[in-house]
This record gives sequence, C-alpha cells and structure tokens, in this order.
Amino acid sequence: MDARLLTLTQWLSPAYPVGAFAFSHGLEAAVAEGRVTEAASLAAWLRDILEEGSGRTDAILIGLAAEAGDITTVEALARAWQPSAERLREAERQGAAFARVTAEVWALDLPPLLLPVALGRAARLQGLDTEAVTALYLQAFAGNLVSAAQRLMGLGQTGAQAVLAGLAPLCLMVARQARGQGAGDLWSNAIASDIASMRHEVQEPRLFQS
Repeated sequence: MDARLLTLTQWLSPAYPVGAFAFSHGLEAAVAEGRVTEAASLAAWLRDILEEGSGRTDAILIGLAAEAGDITTVEALARAWQPSAERLREAERQGAAFARVTAEVWALDLPPLLLPVALGRAARLQGLDTEAVTALYLQAFAGNLVSAAQRLMGLGQTGAQAVLAGLAPLCLMVARQARGQGAGDLWSNAIASDIASMRHEVQEPRLFQS
C-alpha cells in the first residue's frame, strides 16, 4: 500500500481541523427556502454543485495549483471565482487552517491559501496523484454538506449515507474530467447555489457561517 494514500485520507478526513463543520455552502438558506427538503432534493442539489458549480471549479483549481510554479496567480484566480463574500470567507478560513496544520506537521512551505489551492499545492509538494486528490476532495466536500443537511432537516444516518454513496461515481467523473483543464475551462452554472450563499448572509436565525 502506498503510504501517501494514508496522508491524503488524513487531510480530507472530517477529523482534520479545518472547521468544515461550520459551513453549509449556502445549503442552510436552500433548506430554509424549501428548495431542499429530503434525500432526493438534497442529492439533486449536490449533483448540480459538483458537476456544474463550485465542485467542478474547485477540481480544476486543485489541478492548476498542483501544476503551478507561481501559486499567486492561481490564488488570485480562485478568489475571483468566489460568487459571494460568505463563500470567499468559507474558502479562506478552511484553507488557512489546512495550510497551517499541514505545513507544521509535514514541514511544507505552504502559505495561507484558499482551500482548493492549498490542497493542490500540498499535493504537489507531497507528490500525490492529482486525480485521486481531487476525487477524494469532492467526496469529502459532499460529505460535509450531507452532514450539514442532517442538522438542518429530517435526514437519518442511513439516508444520508445513501445520498453520499450515490454521488461517488460523479466525484470520480468530475475529477477525471478536470485533469489537464486550465483557467479557460472554468465556468459555473449552479446559479441557485450561488444565490443561496448570498441570501444566507442575512438569514436569521442560522446555524452555519455560510
């Protein structure tokens, strides 16, 4: 077994201290507005994000960061593609936490960066396969949102795991398609998710930071 696989699963484990549990990526607003109400609508919402929205964008950014000599250009691009202030803060805070812990534990030169950029950079420094990193990142991202949904609506543990398992082939597909794509391939059509992240900013009461 390749020991690097254990490193990757550690980085993307829910136990890794990036504070992902505090963010819903706009899902809280979508639930409050009745757009996401049960397992089927949650799965559809997450599929759109992964295939058409920030999941796809992050997948490409991970690859760009893994290949870049100068990471500042990729970081600027990643910031420009954040659709709302809350989503930017989400990526900033998780990325800074990831960079701080990873740099200290693995002795890497890893400055504070947005999360997908920090992950791609760390993957390069550790010699990890970009497609594997991206696929596991997407699964962890979806898993965090499924966990958030359990706190926001009547979704049991079995139903939650069924939703996440159903997304696994899509995570693999998006990771595979992102390989070799560049800045000119970036686009996002998950408009409802982006708008939800903007509406969340003024939502009261709320459980999550985004």
